[in-house]
Amino acid sequence: MYLFESLNLLIQRYLPENQIILLRQAYFVARDAHEGQTRSSGEPYITHPVAVACILAKMGLDHKTLMAALLHDVIEDTTATYQDMEKLFGKSVAELVEGVSKLDKLRFRDKKEAQAENFRKMIMAMVQDIRVVLIKLADRTHNMRTLGSLRPEKRRRIARETLEIYSPLAHRLGIHHLKNELEELGFEALYPNRYRIIKEVVKASLSNRKALIQTILTEIKGRLTKAGIPCRVSGWEKHLYSIYCKMHLKEKCFRSITDIYSFRVIVNDMDTCYRVLGQMHGLYKPRPGRVKDYISIPKVNGYQSLHTSMIGPDGVPVEVQIRTEDMDKMAEMGVAAHWAYKNQSKISTTTQIRAQRWMQSLLELQQSTASSFEFIECVKSDLLPDEIYIFTPKGRIIKLPAGATPVDFAYAVHTDIGHACVGARVDRQPYPLSQSLTSGQTVEIITAPGGRPTTSWLNFVVSAKAQTKIRQMLQYLKHEDSVNLGRCLLSHALGSSHKLIEMPLENIQLELYRMKLTTLEDVFAEIDFGNAMSVIVTKHLQGEQFNLTPLSTLRTTLIKYANGLRITFAKCCCPIPSDPVIACAIPGKGIVVHHVSCHNTKIYKNSRRIRTCKVENN
Repeated sequence: MYLFESLNLLIQRYLPENQIILLRQAYFVARDAHEGQTRSSGEPYITHPVAVACILAKMGLDHKTLMAALLHDVIEDTTATYQDMEKLFGKSVAELVEGVSKLDKLRFRDKKEAQAENFRKMIMAMVQDIRVVLIKLADRTHNMRTLGSLRPEKRRRIARETLEIYSPLAHRLGIHHLKNELEELGFEALYPNRYRIIKEVVKASLSNRKALIQTILTEIKGRLTKAGIPCRVSGWEKHLYSIYCKMHLKEKCFRSITDIYSFRVIVNDMDTCYRVLGQMHGLYKPRPGRVKDYISIPKVNGYQSLHTSMIGPDGVPVEVQIRTEDMDKMAEMGVAAHWAYKNQSKISTTTQIRAQRWMQSLLELQQSTASSFEFIECVKSDLLPDEIYIFTPKGRIIKLPAGATPVDFAYAVHTDIGHACVGARVDRQPYPLSQSLTSGQTVEIITAPGGRPTTSWLNFVVSAKAQTKIRQMLQYLKHEDSVNLGRCLLSHALGSSHKLIEMPLENIQLELYRMKLTTLEDVFAEIDFGNAMSVIVTKHLQGEQFNLTPLSTLRTTLIKYANGLRITFAKCCCPIPSDPVIACAIPGKGIVVHHVSCHNTKIYKNSRRIRTCKVENN
């Protein structure tokens, strides 16, 4: 019970007694379910769910989220079921617990497949209820705090996963305090030596600049007090991981990274933010192109603030962030503010709407990706924190990930515009489709009725939507080509005296049933893929019957080294099972099987670009 007291101290501040009683019941169920289980550190397992609930309680989340946090490993690690949770605590809590649970009861080929499928499940559960991912982020945060007892390789794997997925996810949802902690813990676990060195250098640098930092802080406060602007001014160190990323990205040494300390000014209203900006530029000289207005154009996660970089005393760069109290709360809490500040719903409106839009786009992405691996890669690219702002000719702002091209822009406007894109004009000048865009540019997309995406586009697009839609369209076009070619092969086999539309409907339906297909287009595609022979399909459509020899009595045909290659039967000689055949590897066509007596095989044998081999019949 002593463990629950640590949580009780936090929830007494904002939860009524009847909800605290429910939380106590959830604690007892979790404690009994995990009885005898221990963590890698040797501690009782119940310490973990209590710690996760405490992280969420500090964010002021509702009692159902905290109950689910206490129970989040019960379904996964004990004999308890979803039905048990629903019966004890209701459907809402049970669904949250189910959403966080991994898919351990399914079999996967390897850990990577399991990881991808579990991530996909978590994202889809998050779309239904965003509290699922809040629990998961708190769960990951406590796991990162207690990594020390794990094997080094497992520590690195978890740390890399945290930096690639969970930290960007927290950033995307605007929960910056969790994002920063996950980055610091992940950086320390993945690169312990780099972390230690940068930490020591930053500490020494701040010690040397202590007097200068205090001078700047005093000057900012004095300037704003003199202007009669009520505010709260503070300074803060930049996080080690962000410093490391800047060094790594720009290939700079630490000495050239001068902006390791920033200042923040918190005011009462939006208008005052711009007044403060004017005062700051009157105090220090602004650096050209380094003023960012995230109030007028919020970041994709709803973050709002004014950022400016100036030249301070002794030429030292001075970075200042200016925002209101509400904006500051949202910057720290993100979507979690919806529950933490439910009495001030206007605070979370912008971020909630943006989060819902993003989650809806994830749902569409999930429906259009072929596998969990493709889905997780697309989501990773969509979680990139850096973004650019591009204008349409009518002044609409389109937000894209950094490095986006005109093709990404076209798909962001509309999928059909992306598919039909043939060119672009940027600021009224012709612009290559593969070249990256920069913030502030105005882009006009040139389309054509016959425009189609090409495989090469996948080499330079960066947005998840563009990548997914291009792959979808290419797959469709490939299928369409196969249908057209298969239709031609079948028409050729029918001959000029018969037409497909003249075939009896019952024969067509019988052939579809025999081939286990639903439409004639599927039949055409199967013919092109080499899975069906046009001659035999023709006979079936004409009502002729065959006394086919069972496959078990036929000799199998073996083509060595053909794994993964497309195999088709030549229409010039139409070989059938048991015929002596020869396989020709033709660039662009895959393996084409000919009868050994076919006159075309002589031509292929004399070609340097085409390889032939006899086929073994077993």
